[in-house]
Amino acid sequence: MKINAGEIRVGMLLEYKNDLWQVLKTQHVKPGKGGAFAQIEMKSINKNTKLNERFRSSETVEKASIEETKYNYLYTDEKNFFFMEPKSFEQVEIKKELLGEKGKLLKESLEVTISFYNNNAILVDLPNQITCKIKNTDAALKGQTVSSSYKPATLENDINIQVPPFVESDDEVIIDTRTLEYVKKI
Repeated sequence: MKINAGEIRVGMLLEYKNDLWQVLKTQHVKPGKGGAFAQIEMKSINKNTKLNERFRSSETVEKASIEETKYNYLYTDEKNFFFMEPKSFEQVEIKKELLGEKGKLLKESLEVTISFYNNNAILVDLPNQITCKIKNTDAALKGQTVSSSYKPATLENDINIQVPPFVESDDEVIIDTRTLEYVKKI
C-alpha cells in the first residue's frame, strides 16, 4: 500500500530498496526555502543495518502489508521460543536472535503480538509494561543527590537496569519493555 511521506510514523514497516525497514525516527521539516520533507531513520529487518533517508512530502513509499496475530508464550529451548495461538492452538517457533535481550522478559502464557511478512515472523511485540522481581541491588547511599539517585539492580531474569534508591531486593517493579527501563515500584 502506497502512503505519502508525511504519513510515515515510528514503528511502521516500509518496503524500500528491495528490503524491509522498520521506522525508528521521523522528523518532518518545513524549511523557509524549498519544499517540505520528512527525514526518516530506518533499520533493516533482514540485514540489521540503519539508513537515514530524506523523502519529499509529495513522494510516496510502499508500506509493508504485515499480518499481526496474538500468541501466548509457551516455552523455550536452546535456539527457539515457542508460542501458541490461543484460538486455533497453532504453534509457531521463533529464533532467539529475533527477540534478543527482550526474550528474557518472556513468562509462561504472556500474550505477545507477532508480525508476519510473507508468512515469516519478523517482529515480536511484548506488552509495553511487564512486572519483574528485583533479584539484587546495591544499598542506597545516604546524602546522594537527587540527580544521580538511580542505582544498578539485577532482575530475576538477569537483566541489569537502573532503579531509584528506595527499591530493595525482592521488590516487584514494572519495566518498560521497549526501553528496558524502570517505570514504578508495585
